[in-house]
Amino acid sequence: QVQLVESGGGLVQAGGSLKLSCAGSGPTFGRYAMGWFRQAPGKEREFVAACTWSGFSTYYADSVKGRFTISRDNSKNTVYLQMNSLKPEDTAVYYCNADDIYSHLISGESDYWGQGTQVTVSS
Repeated sequence: QVQLVESGGGLVQAGGSLKLSCAGSGPTFGRYAMGWFRQAPGKEREFVAACTWSGFSTYYADSVKGRFTISRDNSKNTVYLQMNSLKPEDTAVYYCNADDIYSHLISGESDYWGQGTQVTVSS
């Protein structure tokens, strides 16, 4: 069982940066692949980024590639999403997810989800 709590969201101007954190609980946190999804108002939840349990392998949605970076610190049971060059279209609630099957992070079939953190990018 893994519980996830996101933080770090807020209001930022276009072109700015934010760093989201997702703290996980449970002794087996390090065995899970981790990722981020987002959901904008009136839209379906969409994949943003994912990384393997080691953090060495990562995967990004085309819309954020080159601007966002996912990383993790297993000693702190935390995964991060560094977001640079933010655009108004990045405005959404951001959710972290965890699963021991990497493909589930991308498809959204993850076993575990956080409650979300709001990111608002003003133009």
